Amino acid sequence: MINKQMSIGEVLRMDRGCAPVFMSFGMHCLTCPHATAESIEMACAAHGVSADELVEKLNAYFAEKK
Repeated sequence: MINKQMSIGEVLRMDRGCAPVFMSFGMHCLTCPHATAESIEMACAAHGVSADELVEKLNAYFAEKK
């Protein structure tokens, strides 16, 4: 289960195939140092997108993988 406190890097380490979900929210710098340090919530605030929506989409992605 993905949550807003996890970092982008942490989620990508779980499955790099989720990268397009981040990119669909305008987060294209997935390899930048901030991706490993910032929480999803902080990154969404910086990009002006909904953390709740992103987490929902990420959880749907991982649910489909099961």
